[in-house]
Amino acid sequence: MTPHDLLIPTWRNMLRALSGMTDKAATHEKGDALLAEKLADDMLPLSTQYRFVTNLPGEGLARLAGLDFTSRDDDPATFAEAKERISEALAMLDRVRPDDFLGAEEKFDMTLPIGMTFHLSAQDYARDWALPNFYFHTSTAYAIMRMNGVGLGKADLVPHMGAYVKAAG
Repeated sequence: MTPHDLLIPTWRNMLRALSGMTDKAATHEKGDALLAEKLADDMLPLSTQYRFVTNLPGEGLARLAGLDFTSRDDDPATFAEAKERISEALAMLDRVRPDDFLGAEEKFDMTLPIGMTFHLSAQDYARDWALPNFYFHTSTAYAIMRMNGVGLGKADLVPHMGAYVKAAG
């Protein structure tokens, strides 16, 4: 499986799931104030989870497919803005083709804002960095919403699994 084959469908599925969860959160009694909620005092709020989830695919595509992308450093202030960022991230996924990607074993350097640098292959980056971080922030967003009474269940996190349901009988 190539990094493209792994990342693009995964990012697309989870961004669509987050979009659906956002629709439910937008009707919550707290309204946009829900974006300030956290799981724990030392964690970042829901608004920042949206920023990270919508930045991570672009950061990955910049590293792996040469896409011109600049991460946003501001959090969405409303659920409508969060939905727009999700839509933008989904549209960005449509701009890359499999042959834009580095080969799975091609190595590159990834430097974090704190100055730490990793030397890893495209495959290692996809498996060990891009997906774990993306799932962490998507799941954290889900957990913050759920903890605050948004009517979410596991099916809201993985609605794409409905395509694989086998009929009884």
